[in-house]
Amino acid sequence: MAGGLPFLPAGTTLPPAPYLLVVLLATGGVVAALRRRRPRVTGRRVLALAPWMALGSAAHVLYVVDALPPFLSPFAGSPTVYLTVGSLAGAAWLAADTARPDQVAEILAASGALLLAPIVAVAVSTSLSPAGVRWSAIALALTVPVAGAVWVGLTRLRPETAITGGVGALAVFGHALDGVSTAVGTTNLGFGERTPLSRILLEVGGLPSLPVVGEGWLFLLVKLAVSSAVVWLFAAYVRETPAEGYLLLGFVAAMGLGPAAHNLLLFAVAA
Repeated sequence: MAGGLPFLPAGTTLPPAPYLLVVLLATGGVVAALRRRRPRVTGRRVLALAPWMALGSAAHVLYVVDALPPFLSPFAGSPTVYLTVGSLAGAAWLAADTARPDQVAEILAASGALLLAPIVAVAVSTSLSPAGVRWSAIALALTVPVAGAVWVGLTRLRPETAITGGVGALAVFGHALDGVSTAVGTTNLGFGERTPLSRILLEVGGLPSLPVVGEGWLFLLVKLAVSSAVVWLFAAYVRETPAEGYLLLGFVAAMGLGPAAHNLLLFAVAA
């Protein structure tokens, strides 16, 4: 158990030693194979990892609601699930680059979606909260225009950010969805925030309350500002070193889209 440390999100755990060893060996092996083969990295291929970004979060929801078989459950705890899914995604990238190097993006997106769909189906089959489904849909519907407006404004204010393309837009969208869904969940469904810094922003008192997001608008505003600033800062990196720039920006996108997907699915099954 690692959740007692103040700088870690609540619920952070380490699996039993044999599981941890398997995950670390698998991750290390995949990383070594990727470094040896060095598959071409493009914005399109990183964007195709979006279903994989949601996959880990969906698997962790099954862990939270105790819907996984006991022998699989330790692989889906936090943060182990990110290494588990990351090694699977890396292995899928290697396999696609070996078998169909001209269709890597399509294979990555399709394989991630095919793995994500049954996990979501299992989660929904365990329980379904009408109120949670409604608020998840509201959060998603609200995020689309918010993220769209921020992206348009960002690319007009700082035109150089347009070079980040779909990966930059995904980063803004993912963090916007995380901000909106977190605010919606804490305001309307009674959910709490597990990350200490985020919890501080959500617990600031004396703020005016807005419809749907309540006092969580401050958290959303900070998420939008930080993600926009990061995309702008990464624009030069993407221009000069596209492979590394897109990979790191994809990681930034995953840090938003992953928690957001977790929120939406958890609301739908556990609200």
